Amino acid sequence: MKVTILANYAPHAAKGLMQGSDREAAIKALFESVGGKMASLMFTRGAYDVVVNGEVPDQSAGMGMALAVRASGSLTDLVILEELNMKAVLAAANKAAATYKPAG
Repeated sequence: MKVTILANYAPHAAKGLMQGSDREAAIKALFESVGGKMASLMFTRGAYDVVVNGEVPDQSAGMGMALAVRASGSLTDLVILEELNMKAVLAAANKAAATYKPAG
């Protein structure tokens, strides 16, 4: 499952980053710890400090990774976007739309 992670560093973590913390190695190891693989890491200017793209085996692995990072207190914001199979989503939506009866 492909994921995109958007995050903002907490002040103490930004200080660690300024002091030379190797975030690429840490994030790569994080993905690998759940059987995944980091594809790219970008530090960005704007709404988020960092954008990470990678793959994880399943939702449990992705959410476990997110829970561990949130528990560390190093981020103030963490958003995980999961890539969807849009053909499967549309097939399910069309089945649901064919049977759903709205109120009124």
